[in-house]
Amino acid sequence: MSRAILTLNAGSSSIKFGLYREGDDPVEEARGQVDGIGPDAALVLDAGEGETRAAVAAPDHQAALTAIIAALKPLLAGDEIAGIGHRLVHGGPYLDGPRHLDDDLIAYLKTLSPLAPLHQPHNLAGISAARAAFPGAPQIACFDTAFHRGHPWVNDTFALPRRFHDEGVRRYGFHGLSYDFITSKLKQDFSSISQGNVIIAHLGNGSSLCATKKGVSVDSTMGFSALDGMPMGTRSGQIDPGVLIYLVDAGYDAAALTKLLYKESGLKGLSGISHDMRTLLGSTDPRAEQAVAYFTSRLAREIGALAASLGGLDALVFTGGIGEHAAPIRARALEKLGFLGLAVDAKANAANATRIESGPVPILVLPTDEERVIARATAALL
Repeated sequence: MSRAILTLNAGSSSIKFGLYREGDDPVEEARGQVDGIGPDAALVLDAGEGETRAAVAAPDHQAALTAIIAALKPLLAGDEIAGIGHRLVHGGPYLDGPRHLDDDLIAYLKTLSPLAPLHQPHNLAGISAARAAFPGAPQIACFDTAFHRGHPWVNDTFALPRRFHDEGVRRYGFHGLSYDFITSKLKQDFSSISQGNVIIAHLGNGSSLCATKKGVSVDSTMGFSALDGMPMGTRSGQIDPGVLIYLVDAGYDAAALTKLLYKESGLKGLSGISHDMRTLLGSTDPRAEQAVAYFTSRLAREIGALAASLGGLDALVFTGGIGEHAAPIRARALEKLGFLGLAVDAKANAANATRIESGPVPILVLPTDEERVIARATAALL
């Protein structure tokens, strides 16, 4: 009997999963997700022979996990689930790597939910469902914030009275599992690049950029919450705090601000059309063009800022759904960054090639794999 590792990445209306055979570098056997948890739930499964999609009864996360287990049962063929790895968006100021989950750690992670309200409660719901389904299996937490825990103090603080930093009001950074994968990929396949100053742009419904030196995070566009930096699908990105004071004076309370900044802003709010970059790029509505223009302008600005933070730029990497597939976004963002040595080969960029530069600084397009990072971390702790 062999041993398998299950990875879970629970969101508000979905659970992504991966099935791996245990080993030093776990071997993927299947991946997929339950989409649309609720009355219209569907299970997508890819076991190496193409995707299948089927409706499932999954009114909640527990039922979704039950559907996942049923779908994976033929692949397990009686083999043991050795451990389950979970993505947790927030690990707080001190958790700098994966941890075994127990009641005390889960209680602490619940206290961080206000810092990541769109993600943390659903991550924890996935953990609760997995503990109920596999009471004897070790549960491992992998934190998006952990990758950034070595930042210099100046990149980790706000200009507030120092007591706030001591209380945990500081810059955390997110998308760490994605950055972990990309830096390991660079080390494996592009070793000379990996030793330099590299900016990684993880662009999708959630977007951020990370500045790395020799594969170690030194700065990030996301800060205290997953709101800062880049505009996103429905999140505002950087905003003058004076705007928030103005809105509070206008009658907005914390709940209304949370809804506005997390769910009604970003590309969706700017365009009034959609949060999906594909829809906006295909639209002739001038509001869609304005939203795209704002996104690419902010992207160029963040690349320039992180290059300054690094003291120079040796390579730029695009990843995530937009980063990997939206050639016009990459091209438009880089138009003004020739002074950094960034220039795009139009033909390679249109083909979403791995290398798309025409200038002296390498520009790479690499798919990320957060589930593999979770599987590796789980295997290492078992």
